[in-house]
Order: sequence, then structure tokens, then C-alpha cells
Amino acid sequence: MAADLLEIADELYALPLPDFTPARDAKAKELKGTNLGKEVKALKKPSMAAWVVNLLVRHETGQVDQLLEVGAALRAAQESMSGDELRQLTRQRRQVTAAVTTQARRMAREHGQKVTEAVADQVEATLTAAMVDEDCGRALRSGMLLSPLESTGLGAVDLDRAVALPDALGFVARPRETEAPGKPDLHVVPDPDRDEKALAAAREALEDAEHELTEVTASYDEAAQAHTDLEARSMQVQAEIDELKRKIAELEEKADEVDDELAEAEEARDEAQAAVTEAREARDAAAKAVAKLER
Repeated sequence: MAADLLEIADELYALPLPDFTPARDAKAKELKGTNLGKEVKALKKPSMAAWVVNLLVRHETGQVDQLLEVGAALRAAQESMSGDELRQLTRQRRQVTAAVTTQARRMAREHGQKVTEAVADQVEATLTAAMVDEDCGRALRSGMLLSPLESTGLGAVDLDRAVALPDALGFVARPRETEAPGKPDLHVVPDPDRDEKALAAAREALEDAEHELTEVTASYDEAAQAHTDLEARSMQVQAEIDELKRKIAELEEKADEVDDELAEAEEARDEAQAAVTEAREARDAAAKAVAKLER
């Protein structure tokens, strides 16, 4: 059943972005009453950047494979610490990701989707992640990305929420031929359910947006609370520092007083020592005089 689900997902994530939700719901309805139907219904709609990359994987498979090969060479160069090769491949990586991103934007436009600069940056970051991280490359090649990827190659990337299915890692999306847009068919019978489908898609988009808003709001609330807690802790630590500074100032003042008293005590001790020496000498002289008279 896992293989069947992957094949269905491969078909769904190859569709134009506006068609995903209606097609997914129709397929889930077709499979209603089965576990497969529930799993199909649970498939999430990809973000714009993820959809662009999924489109690229299927329609420009050769470019994607070349990109991943350059990434593998780059990782090998990093492991062998070949400086010159590393610098050359890094430049090549940037050139490849920039060129492929431009190609992806053009392809998305041909499929009716305009790609903003922000989305293009996410696409390029995803391509870079696929080059520097082998697992990200596998996720990219699945053609089932839900969200853009980001990696520096220095740590593992959590891909659980980035791909549609756990089994997608290792799956290779089936290539599609890019069809040139043809002339409009003037004899196409209008779809009587078009408005209803559009409304359903709009409601789905609203539901997705509300879900996303809920998630990011929760993340913001958590970050804001953490900021408040740290701010309070910072004030507490600063108050403790100020108290320690005050105590240090008091101790330094006491130390000066003790130094003055110590100097006075040393002077008194030296005077007393001199008096003792003088008295001892007088006693010794008197003793000698007594002894002399007693003879």
C-alpha cells in the first residue's frame, strides 16, 4: 500500500498548484472507506517555493541531476580538504543554483504561476541545501517537498515536515515532458461545477492560511514569552551585579581603613620594639654594675 500511496502522491504533486486540492479530494473520495483514502486526504498542499522545485524536478530532471552531482563533488572536496577544488566547486555551485533558479522561475511562469523574489530566494536556498546535504538532495529528488529547505551542511536537517510522506526519501519523482502551451480550445464545454470547485479551493486555501496563521502565532507567542522571561532575568542579573559592585566598594573602603590602621600598628610596634631594646640594654648595664660592686 505504501507503493500505491507514493504513486498517487507522485501524480498529485506533479499537478499545477491550484489543481492540487481538488484533485487530492477527488482521489480521497474515490478511495473513501479505505486506509489509503485517509492517507491521500492527509496529503498537504505544498508551498509555492516547494511546488516550483517539485515542478523543476519533473520537467528539468537532467539539470537537477547535474546539480546534485556538483553537490556530491563539493562534499567530496570538503572531506579531502582540497582548497583549490573546493573554491572552484563553490563558485560552480553558486552559478548552477542561480541558473537553475532562473530556469525554475521561467518554468513556473509558463505553468501560470508568478514567482516573487522572496519565493525565488527560497527556491535557490532549497537547491543549495540539496547540494550541501545528501538527505536534502534525496528529499528534493522525491518531487514531494511541502516546504523549502535550508542547510549549511554542518548539521542534520529535520525533513519530517519538509516532505509529504516519510517514504518519500528514496523515492524518485517520475519525469514529465514539458508541453508547450497550445492554442485555446474554443469549443470546450464550460464546467458546470467550476464555481463550486473554485469556492472549494478558495475555502481550502483559507483553511490552510488559517492553520498556518495559528502555527506562526503560537511560535510568536512562545518567542515573545521567552523574550519576556529573558528580559526579566537580565534585569535580575543586572540588579545582582549592582549589589555586588556596591559591596565591593564598601569592602575596598574598609580595606583602605584597615591599611591605615595596619600602618599605625606597624609604627607603634617599631616604637615598642625600640623601647624594649633600650630597656634591655639599661638592664644589662645595671647588672654589670651590681656584679662589679659585689666583688
